[in-house]
Amino acid sequence: MSKRTWIILILALLCLCVLGVTCATTGYLVYSRTLSVSSRGKGAVVPTEPAEKAGGGVLRLFGGIPPTLDPAMVQDSTSAIYVVHLFSGLVSLDSKLEIVPDLATRWDISEDGRTYTFYLRPGATFQDGRRITAADFIYSIERACDPQLGSPVAEAYLGDIVGVSEYIQGRAEHIRGLSAPAEDVLQIEIDAPKAYFLAKLTYSTAFVVDQAQIESRGSSWLSKPNGSGPFVLSSMNREKIVLVRNERYYGKRPSLERVEFILRGGLPITMYENDELDIVEVAPSEMDRVLDPENPLSAEHRQVSELSVQYLGLNVNLPPFDDLAVRQAFAHAIDKRKLADLVLKGTATAAKGILPPAMPDYDETFEGLPYDPERARQLLASSRYAAEGAMPKVVLSVSGTSGQMSPFTEAILDMIEKNLGIAMTVEEVEWGDFLRDLNEGRYQLFSSGWIADYPDSQNFLDVLFHSASPQNHTGYRNEQVDRLLERARVENDPAKRRELYRQAERIIVNEVAWIPLTNAINHFLVKPYVKGFEPGAAIYPWLKDVYLER
Repeated sequence: MSKRTWIILILALLCLCVLGVTCATTGYLVYSRTLSVSSRGKGAVVPTEPAEKAGGGVLRLFGGIPPTLDPAMVQDSTSAIYVVHLFSGLVSLDSKLEIVPDLATRWDISEDGRTYTFYLRPGATFQDGRRITAADFIYSIERACDPQLGSPVAEAYLGDIVGVSEYIQGRAEHIRGLSAPAEDVLQIEIDAPKAYFLAKLTYSTAFVVDQAQIESRGSSWLSKPNGSGPFVLSSMNREKIVLVRNERYYGKRPSLERVEFILRGGLPITMYENDELDIVEVAPSEMDRVLDPENPLSAEHRQVSELSVQYLGLNVNLPPFDDLAVRQAFAHAIDKRKLADLVLKGTATAAKGILPPAMPDYDETFEGLPYDPERARQLLASSRYAAEGAMPKVVLSVSGTSGQMSPFTEAILDMIEKNLGIAMTVEEVEWGDFLRDLNEGRYQLFSSGWIADYPDSQNFLDVLFHSASPQNHTGYRNEQVDRLLERARVENDPAKRRELYRQAERIIVNEVAWIPLTNAINHFLVKPYVKGFEPGAAIYPWLKDVYLER
């Protein structure tokens, strides 16, 4: 999932609003330690729900305007933070990013690892009280994959299901890998046994939506979506987005009566100090005073490493980045450590590869392409664009509407000009338009970020760099990388799978489809009366766990 702050697809808003990182899960190595998940069909059971917390009240957060609230269309963290609370799926993530039952109480996996049978929760309903059935899930998944809807992410997250490819291409009336043996039983057949498939179902493309509402209200259904999540959309305008507790929620009843996402009003940390916000993310410019033990704010400080990477994406099909030497020159010309330590002031660490340090397959021995200005100049001099006047104009595209260049972007431009003699220009694009243009491959060079949807290497390397992936926004194509990623999809041995991903990552970094820049460390201020808030490394429905003790 892309990150807004960077383009997340960073958690700009998610974390800017409050919480932590990507829709992630525990991925291949962990899955859920509290559930008995077995490829031999022993299934999973629903854990006992913890007792409800007394409280109620209103939680105030800083938020952003989501490009969409349609679960099938979400590709950014700003939208995701709302969608995971308004809708739900078969499985979900908890605060430890482990896969837990949601609308499915349990599931079985066939002997060959290809058929998943989900048993739906009795009595679960949409917000209006209508019962949720297996047919609703079939409709929702087929809708997400409908070529007329044009989801930019459905194939990436649902493409393992048998028949999805034909359906997306308009060559089938239904997805043949979906069936409903009973009203409360859903079967999903995938094309091969894949360790990460269950984790993929935590992404919003697999969430259930109300067919009756969508067909009766058309495009206006999102103004008051009839979801099944722990909260209901009460109102949304350019000043505030308000969620209220879903009184028909099938799980543990949320303690909070209301959550207000404030979209305007001033600096978030100032609003926090004025008691206008209850949780806020700390900006780099505020880190020194927040960490000062003499400052009362230090007692309210929390931090968590995010499963994310901020990067520059280079379109390998457009000049001058169609030349590997130019791409490598740009990579060696950027001092990532200075970006992390001096510009971001400890809210990030320097990235060496594609995978963040907290990922299970992270390779501590891999150094990536280090800062080396002399090597950068040599590479540029050896490129097809070395001659005077041969270098085309280089434009860095960033998301935003402020009209002001961030210190982070300014530092990158300064490094490239100082070390390579290339004066880049910057274009700022509104978030929704940025995502659209990104999907269409319009950018020569763009600043973005990716936050894990689930902590599995597949979610970074395969989703973002396989040549056939719709989330490959740089046009990168390498047949050896494709083969490695395809082998990793079906490899059951964790050590062998890890090695395949590490081989692929080294090739991708050396060929500079991206320039990985930093890995985020999220810092928050949390009011003492806010309880149950656990900063996570990815996006999950955390608001249902929060309560207030005043």
